[in-house]
Amino acid sequence: MPNAPCPIPHALLITKMAQLQRLTIAPEQIQDQHIILSYSQQHYLIGVLRLGDRGRFIAMDGQGHWWLAALSDAKGKKAKILEPIPAATELPSGIALIIAMPKGNNAFDELVRQTTEIGVARIYPVTSQRSLLKPSQHKLERWRRIATEAAEQSERQQVPTVAEPISFEASLSLPGSDRYICVARGDTLAGGDTPHLLDCLQKASGNSATGNLASGQDSSPTIEPSASPPDSAFPSSGSSSILIATGPEGGWTRAEVELAIAAGFVAVSLGRRILTARTAPIFAASLAAAVLEARAIAPYIFS
Repeated sequence: MPNAPCPIPHALLITKMAQLQRLTIAPEQIQDQHIILSYSQQHYLIGVLRLGDRGRFIAMDGQGHWWLAALSDAKGKKAKILEPIPAATELPSGIALIIAMPKGNNAFDELVRQTTEIGVARIYPVTSQRSLLKPSQHKLERWRRIATEAAEQSERQQVPTVAEPISFEASLSLPGSDRYICVARGDTLAGGDTPHLLDCLQKASGNSATGNLASGQDSSPTIEPSASPPDSAFPSSGSSSILIATGPEGGWTRAEVELAIAAGFVAVSLGRRILTARTAPIFAASLAAAVLEARAIAPYIFS
């Protein structure tokens, strides 16, 4: 069979992965070990990347599964799945962000892109008393495309969910074992210093929100080279262990902070400097991701 594509040996696959383009597909596109490609995907693979017949790429379904695939014909209408790819790039626990939408036409675009790269599982755009942005359905679709592109670029196994915008009050009922609301410059409602988010995350890293991280066990999923990652290996996109709320320009109002605390959120600081509405979500997500990954890889770092 001179023209049959040959699977890449597993030992060489990891090295070659960096050279292959990643493409997010919908699970329903997979039929009989083939991927039925959309017109835009055909154009991207053939017209932009210039892949020819049997050109290889990595297909990812955004739900934790990767496959090595090869175009089945020169027109690129479908691709054959060659073999599953083992990967473990997700955080051991889910992080969700409640983000009061900042002003500026493209401000939230970059927040979606950068927090996706960091590893956030869910993004909740919210309107607050000081919010200025009123997004349209077109904006939401754009944010979801950006999340998909950023997940491909950063080799995420999952594409984070960008939820429809909701009110701040509605966001207070969102799930999360550890829930924090970031306030400016350590301001408090009850006297004393507001604890830093990093301190709270470190102390909470051994409770039910982060599973067995504090016990010294690596909670990263173990995936056999010959199998696709199990669905249970990844945090559910419908819930999160860590939920962090960051405010708009001017910060949350006192009434909003009081509502959040009454709903079970812990008021936390991001330091003594004033961060903008564009910087705070990225900083907060980075702290959470660093604590989770450090505990999973080297539990003694924070012991």
